[in-house]
Amino acid sequence: MNEAQRNVALFRYSLIREAADESLTTRQRGALVRELASAEHVGPKDRRIKVGRGTIDRWIRAYRAGGFEALAPESRTGEPVTEKRLLDLAEALKREVPRRTAAQVAQIIRTTEGTGPAERTVQRHLARLGLNTRPDGSAPVAFGRFEAAAPGDLWTGDALHGPTIAGRKTYLFCFIDDHSRALVGYRWGLSEDTVRLEAAFRSALASRGVPGAVYLDNGSAMVSRQLLRACASLGVRLVHSRPGRPQGRGKIERVFETVRLQFLVEVEARLPADIAELNRLFSAWVETVYHRRIHTETGQAPIERLLAGAAPVLPTQAALHEAFLWSEIRTVTKTATISLHSNTFEVDAALVGSRVEVVFDPFAMESVEIRFQGRSMGQGLPVTIGRHSHPQARPEAAPAPAPTGIDYLGILAERREAELAKSISYAQLTMDGKEVPYPTDTTISTTNDEYKENQQ
Repeated sequence: MNEAQRNVALFRYSLIREAADESLTTRQRGALVRELASAEHVGPKDRRIKVGRGTIDRWIRAYRAGGFEALAPESRTGEPVTEKRLLDLAEALKREVPRRTAAQVAQIIRTTEGTGPAERTVQRHLARLGLNTRPDGSAPVAFGRFEAAAPGDLWTGDALHGPTIAGRKTYLFCFIDDHSRALVGYRWGLSEDTVRLEAAFRSALASRGVPGAVYLDNGSAMVSRQLLRACASLGVRLVHSRPGRPQGRGKIERVFETVRLQFLVEVEARLPADIAELNRLFSAWVETVYHRRIHTETGQAPIERLLAGAAPVLPTQAALHEAFLWSEIRTVTKTATISLHSNTFEVDAALVGSRVEVVFDPFAMESVEIRFQGRSMGQGLPVTIGRHSHPQARPEAAPAPAPTGIDYLGILAERREAELAKSISYAQLTMDGKEVPYPTDTTISTTNDEYKENQQ
């Protein structure tokens, strides 16, 4: 054992001395090792380093098996691959500008020295020194795996861009149950808007019950005031991911990858005629294939794991209707009226000057309810109706009607040709059976005598 090996062995012994005491219980030793792993230590050559829990446990086992000698590192038989001078330069460059990445540090060394260690070598070296910070200078953050404890505790929703059907881009709005990975609500639409999102969410609520929370990103459809109202009405906690930190959305991204590889690949081979057929095909694939196949992470089929939980709490039809009404705030004018997207309604005169909530069906805006401080003040009396639906409530385009097979102009042409065939063509009679160069309309053929009589 040389001096360098002895110094390393002494450092390791000083670190594990208390934790290696055989009189400690497993719980006591575990707590002590965790504390040692979370702290910084002054290592050989006065460098401050951190030692992982697995390494400390390995040193303890080595000490118990072979004593102090077993803590010494093995002698190297060859020369170090990377010069110490270059590693020291990498450390200095990182400390000089903490925002520098390992790749940038390695590039600077190669530029200035003509040679240098690989990026991975620099990365491992900086990690040993506790300098593996992110580009913004902060330490890397570790995210543990999360799964909801039971079905219905958490739903995650997102949108997937799909194929072009009948000249229109399609979008899939989908909600999955975090615990079971089952698709609780889904809908293909022709717009990436709140109406299509609410349609998928409403079908999920009607069939799978009310979840504890819904987790969405920050897309315009996901942060709409109308969706927030629906969740608040049903007591659902609405959570949005932080911009730039999409952690927790991995499950639905994996589901979308499955949709791309197993469903859309078949759709692209045979495009549906319209959005209705796309929804029908997708529903068949979800219920007969995706829901019944064993999930690699849970070890269960999604539908089995979903149904294994407690019976869902289904909302009443009245509660569901109330949740998906839209509302806007208006101030009652001096003439006891309110305006709502080109529509005017007369309200109770006692509300003049008050700010009221106007509640309505976005597809039937000719009828609205007026509420003040949470109390219904009756229906607004229509004065002027300029719109029957909200500007953002665009219904799906109706599918093209099935062709009747009737060629009206063709029928007329055939009738005319039949009439011409029954008429006598005097011009054809004088051709001695020869082909007439152009078709002649015999209905206007006359003899010279007939012409003279008509002139008289």
